[in-house]
Amino acid sequence: MRKTKKLATAAVVAVAAITMAGCTASDGGGDDGGVVTLQFWSWAPGSDEMVEAFNASHPNIKVVHTDAGGGEQSSAKLLTAVRANNAPDIAAIENTALPRLIVAGVPMDITDEVADVKDKFAPGTWEQTTFDGHTYGVPQDIGPMALLYRSDIFAQYGITTPPVTWDDYKADAAAIKAQNPDLVMASITTDGWGWFAAVAEQAGDHWWSVKDGKWTVDIDGAGSKKVMDFFQGMYDDGLISTDPILTPTYNQQLNEGTMLSWPSAVWAPGVIYGVAPETAGKWELSPLPRWDADDAAVSFQGGSSVAVISGSKHPKEAAEFVKWQNASEEGATMILNVANGYPAALSGQEIATEQKPPALMPQQTDYYQVAADIAADTVPVTWGPNTDVAQSTLTDALNAAVQNGTSWSDALTTTQKAVVDDLKKKGYEVAEG
Repeated sequence: MRKTKKLATAAVVAVAAITMAGCTASDGGGDDGGVVTLQFWSWAPGSDEMVEAFNASHPNIKVVHTDAGGGEQSSAKLLTAVRANNAPDIAAIENTALPRLIVAGVPMDITDEVADVKDKFAPGTWEQTTFDGHTYGVPQDIGPMALLYRSDIFAQYGITTPPVTWDDYKADAAAIKAQNPDLVMASITTDGWGWFAAVAEQAGDHWWSVKDGKWTVDIDGAGSKKVMDFFQGMYDDGLISTDPILTPTYNQQLNEGTMLSWPSAVWAPGVIYGVAPETAGKWELSPLPRWDADDAAVSFQGGSSVAVISGSKHPKEAAEFVKWQNASEEGATMILNVANGYPAALSGQEIATEQKPPALMPQQTDYYQVAADIAADTVPVTWGPNTDVAQSTLTDALNAAVQNGTSWSDALTTTQKAVVDDLKKKGYEVAEG
């Protein structure tokens, strides 16, 4: 027990002690005639333009941008760079990867340095970067969950309003299917572990939570099983598929109008427009269907933050850039218009309401107001330090369940055990929900 507590402290709480005052030097930054140079990794489009704008208004700081790629590749590169003592000063990090990078000591605890911009964000948004009372980054873009649907086809089959509840969603799918068996409501993919976690959060289950360095895991809770049973029921009824999305086959379905909706997030229109631009004007965004008609709360899918990286020689200046880029009105506007992201900062969301709607739905003039209303009802997801274990285990178990016709909920039990066992093996103190 003593060893377990010691490791848990080292892995979670003590990481919080990586303060700016105690950081060691790296090769990432430098001084040049009084000008501090900072290295910045980000995959976000428009990063060069944002850096150029910051540099122009901050003559004593020079930020140099590198596109190190996104996704899992980005996190692995960053971890390797920190261990090799050649990491950048600043880096964008996907929110799902942030916890395991925290326990690996990658981002600094910048709680005090960014406290003055905390009120620039909704509480649920800020919590995406705060663990056990310590903040490790500033949110950049968020993905409040929403429903993207073919309003023209819904109307063609007599459905003139978007579904309010998941039961409505299922009923709409059945009504359309009865009139045209070739149409599919959505693809709920077996590799969508993060999607299931976020929808389970909407149902009241927190897959991970942490307090005083002790992790609680509740992947196979009652709410999560309700989610699995519901979508297995839709699959068994032929209302949804489980095929991968954004494949040539899926994209063809989008273009043909046989794939009718995508329960996803407010960033989805740009993705669909990228693969099915000819369908522009036929889609609308609405709030994600609810489990309880009276509870509008939804969680996040996707989103990223920007962190100051351990080993930076200039953490103060790095934090200044992070705050400017993500919390200032100028930075949030560029996230919206240059990076094509949905800003995490409230000022950016307010500015968005004055913008034209996305190209996919030029007719939905209230698009950004709908998005802002959804964002106001978001609740955060706490991602655990071993999301990679949950991802691989749930994907494998769900694939097997779909192929063998067995219970999808059982995949949660398998994943729960794998995640808890992995945490304990790594020395964390763990409680099961």
